[in-house]
Amino acid sequence: MTDWNNFKFIDLFAGIGGIRIGFESVGGKCVFSSEWDKDACKTYLANFGETPFGDITQITADQIPDFDILLGGFPCQPFSIIGDKEGFNHETQGTLFFEIERILKEKQPNAFMLENVRNLTAHDNGKTFKVIINHLEALGYTVYAKVLNALDYGVPQKRERIIIVGFKDPILFTFPDPVREKEKKKLSDILEDENSLDPKYWVKDYIKEKRNFKMKKEIARPFISHENVGGAITPHHFSCALRAGASSNYILINNERRPTERELLRLQGFPDDFKVVVSYSAIRKQTGNSVAIPVIKAVAKSMINALKQYYHGTKNKS
Repeated sequence: MTDWNNFKFIDLFAGIGGIRIGFESVGGKCVFSSEWDKDACKTYLANFGETPFGDITQITADQIPDFDILLGGFPCQPFSIIGDKEGFNHETQGTLFFEIERILKEKQPNAFMLENVRNLTAHDNGKTFKVIINHLEALGYTVYAKVLNALDYGVPQKRERIIIVGFKDPILFTFPDPVREKEKKKLSDILEDENSLDPKYWVKDYIKEKRNFKMKKEIARPFISHENVGGAITPHHFSCALRAGASSNYILINNERRPTERELLRLQGFPDDFKVVVSYSAIRKQTGNSVAIPVIKAVAKSMINALKQYYHGTKNKS
């Protein structure tokens, strides 16, 4: 029986390892990782001492060591629902979720945790999400899902993501409560000393003037403003969700400068000893694609507590 103080997991669609850090914090050991983006692999290697395997579609289940928990922040391409003549089993083929389904089916781990954008729940009027849950349950898993906001778990970033958790046995699971206010980091806690920053982070004067002119309300410093698709400038004492494909001035600190690499990492809860070995634009993309680590840590802790309770507590007494 697995000792849930010391378990094995795999890190699929690994990015720069945010989910890995979360599950290592509760005793997990990563035995396999997969990521195809070359820059993300450079960052992963620098921080974990290993290069992830490449394209998951080219990896067979027998190439993956045995493990206890599957982890994945999988990209969501639109699902094309094939007609009844093809049957239910074909609904996920052609999507990257199918790769997760395939590995779960062949390896039968005790549990999994998947992360995705909030909009997954609404895509195609909820049909996409329903297909995912149905397929996970059809594999025999007890499945739980909830949208969690990074703001509630200690980082100053409004980032809502759907977390899907599943267990091979009928385990009772509750998503973690938000942390107390005094445990939440403020924007001022994650900002670097501006006196020591490279001038390259400051935007041109005309951009500052435009942002200040379009900002409709006064707000105490420090703040982060972002420009929405309609051109409106909204300031907050937290960041909006970091995005991989956003423009270089998508978010600005005090309408004056772009966040540094370290600040972007801190907004996602990465530790300060996390190494930066790629360009600024690559880090912007990588943090935008990553996860808020405090959310993952909280979910990991709740999952391991539920597994311990079932396998070493309730189940043995029944």
